[in-house]
Amino acid sequence: MSKKDYQSNIVLENQKFRVVGTRPVRHDGVDKVTGRALYGADFSMAGLLHGAVLRSPHAHARIVSIDASRAEALPGVKAVLTARDLPEAGDRIVDLGEGATPLKYIRGNILATNKVLYKGHAIAAVAAVNRHVAEEALGLIRVEYEVLPCVLTSPDAMRRGAPLLHEDLKTEDLGQKTDGINNVAAHIQYKLGDIEQGLAKAEVVVEREFCTATVHQGYIEPQNATALWNQDGRVYIWCSTQGAFLVRDT
Repeated sequence: MSKKDYQSNIVLENQKFRVVGTRPVRHDGVDKVTGRALYGADFSMAGLLHGAVLRSPHAHARIVSIDASRAEALPGVKAVLTARDLPEAGDRIVDLGEGATPLKYIRGNILATNKVLYKGHAIAAVAAVNRHVAEEALGLIRVEYEVLPCVLTSPDAMRRGAPLLHEDLKTEDLGQKTDGINNVAAHIQYKLGDIEQGLAKAEVVVEREFCTATVHQGYIEPQNATALWNQDGRVYIWCSTQGAFLVRDT
């Protein structure tokens, strides 16, 4: 190899920037690489209960019945919750920071009420003296499903006559609610310039359809939360989230 193969990064040698291209000291770096850093799941306290969630194996199904009696009788289990234990949400609207959402849809996503809407939809939650008992209790919960037709792609979901997930959801079409019921939550248009004129003038027109996988942030700890109902009447929550104020308000 020649010397040029080892040349320094051009950006790092650019002295016009005070921050971009530099190597700032990571003040939390040593704690993270040595294992001393504390994450959300590292908080503990006396009498702590551990939770586990039973999730649907089906992408779309009606919940006929849930029998949690065997799980509730398991030694060490303190509670088994289903959607019946959640308060009714009504038509209340809440602001999640990225837009307003009906609270009933959030409630239905926490624990499925009458139907499961996707594979992995939460059905029941268990609180037990330790994680192993909580996970054992999940296997004792019996759920009877009526499996329904499902759609696995966005084009299939938008087709006329597609199986409906939300029977009461109307499309918000350009700011107005439509009369029909379908799987399209909102119809938004962005326009810039004359598309047809641009295509007519183009020397080459390439038309393709692209499908990509779901993209999410690559944080280094799993989602978790620890809550303490203190004697002063306040609830204290330690959790891994970037929306701390939204968690507090909820």
